[in-house]
Amino acid sequence: MAKPAAAEKPKTPQDVLKMCKDNNVVCVDFKFMDLPGQWQHFTVPVDQLEESSFEEGFGFDGSSIRGWREINESDMLVLPDPQTAFIDPFTKHCTLSLVCNILDPITKERYSRDPRSVAINAENYLKSTGIGDTAYFGPELEFFIFDNVRFDTNAHEGYYHIDSDEGIWNSGRPWDKEPNLGYRPRYKEGYFPVPPIDSLQDLRSEMMLTLMQCGIQAEAQHHEVATAGQAEIDMRFGPLVQMGDQALLFKYIVKNTAKKYGKTVTFMPKPLYGDNGSGMHVHVSIWKGGKNLFAGKEYAGLSETALYFIGGLLKHAPAVLAFTSPTTNSYKRLVPGYEAPVNLAYSQRNRSAAIRIPMYSPSEKAKRIEFRPPDPSCNFYYAFSAILMAGLDGIQNKIQPGQPLDKNIYDLPPEEAKKVPQVPGSLEGALAALEADHDFLLKGDVFTKDVIEAYIEYKRTREVDAIRLRPHPHEFMMYYEI
Repeated sequence: MAKPAAAEKPKTPQDVLKMCKDNNVVCVDFKFMDLPGQWQHFTVPVDQLEESSFEEGFGFDGSSIRGWREINESDMLVLPDPQTAFIDPFTKHCTLSLVCNILDPITKERYSRDPRSVAINAENYLKSTGIGDTAYFGPELEFFIFDNVRFDTNAHEGYYHIDSDEGIWNSGRPWDKEPNLGYRPRYKEGYFPVPPIDSLQDLRSEMMLTLMQCGIQAEAQHHEVATAGQAEIDMRFGPLVQMGDQALLFKYIVKNTAKKYGKTVTFMPKPLYGDNGSGMHVHVSIWKGGKNLFAGKEYAGLSETALYFIGGLLKHAPAVLAFTSPTTNSYKRLVPGYEAPVNLAYSQRNRSAAIRIPMYSPSEKAKRIEFRPPDPSCNFYYAFSAILMAGLDGIQNKIQPGQPLDKNIYDLPPEEAKKVPQVPGSLEGALAALEADHDFLLKGDVFTKDVIEAYIEYKRTREVDAIRLRPHPHEFMMYYEI
């Protein structure tokens, strides 16, 4: 199969209508995001899409969308963005897909709880400050490809069961219907063995090629550290809103490609106990007039602007993590002592530091920072916007990041290690930090108090309390006989 070039993106409504005609499209699918971060959609016949649709939008009932307002304000409009159009590779009937903004049908203003609107606000705010004109983001999404998953929880039981033929626990599987060939990556040894130990090469390649077919510039695919099918496919960096769109499309393509082959993908940060979890290291730089503002002659080739950005991000990191590591499961990955990026410090080499400065290339264009605590369970629009707003606050207030952490954290004396601050130990801790520290997010009306309050309430009641109130299976292991 020839390697396809990334599909050319349409620019205008006229381009989209031509795309429909050229590809014999019969359906148009509108995608938008709920508050927790999942794509939602509905579909119309192609003859409903006109040039005026990109100004007038399409009405729908938003009363059942998670995290949105109650039934008395349920009428909404989706306004499609022509630059997000792609031909869906998974539908039976030729379908054009469009990512949409959500508008109030009366005022025609963007709906404040639409996460994509927050990301648009963040890009506009950056320009309004005069600091830069473009914030580039490059997220590295890790995920697991499993063969089977079962889970349930109710009043009298709670369990999960995951299986993967590639999982090292299957090394002793009896020879029943199929022979047990024994080629499997051991725990923490999945980085980068060739086939047959890496059994998912062809599947990951198909995922990568499908991403390219849909307009995403893929750079590499490989097996990740954990056993049982942990994977990573890297995308080329892009502007904030575009990268939020692409990260959602990434998830859509990866999951549906796996489903074609009877496999299932999860972006849960920590589905396996005792092996590496799935993170989403986020590379960030700010540019102005085609110049990378993060390149300079300070530590690790950074500019003073970049160091201030780091200072702001470290200062606000506990609050930012409420968006970038937004699940109770996220904090099963962010555990001290397991080489997780939990230390609120920066370094050019130390991967246990929350912020790393990649040193792969001396080029000014390649200079960036890498924020390592995030994971791919996040709402990408909120996460990228929060990172940007924290860094901009650092630049505006000239927040010094302190000294870099270039020592091995595990070799530090206990009294010195205690001085290194760490990320919150739970989602509840991150939400408390966000509740106490969110003024930096309100600048330029990027986030609103309503959005932050709704987000905190949703996470506390639907997620933190949902876990806190239920017995855990391992509690029976520890306490049943007492």
